[in-house]
Amino acid sequence: MDYISIALQLIVGLSILNVWLIQYNKSTQWRGGNATTLKEEFAVYGMPEWSLYLIGFLKVTLAIALIAGIWYPELVNPSALGLAFLLAGSVFMHIKINDPLKKSIPALLFLILCLLIVFVV
Repeated sequence: MDYISIALQLIVGLSILNVWLIQYNKSTQWRGGNATTLKEEFAVYGMPEWSLYLIGFLKVTLAIALIAGIWYPELVNPSALGLAFLLAGSVFMHIKINDPLKKSIPALLFLILCLLIVFVV
């Protein structure tokens, strides 16, 4: 089970870091509405600009902590639960603006993986 947990921690952590550090200003098929960047996506959701930076900081910090949990296991559950909470918010935002289900799939998938990390593996 340890290897499965480590794999899930790496998948979730590195994916979140990819979105927030590498894909930040790039258009993807998963962005809410017709947004082409994360900043535009938050505007589509009707969220203030400061929330982009707060949520970004939290997601990057929790993703790093989730990866660090490989060596410091006490970080795993709080990090995974924090990410699950934020990812649930992402799914909610997609629903709020009536995005097609397809756009919610990454957030929903990583939400499920975070919950698996905490409650199953």
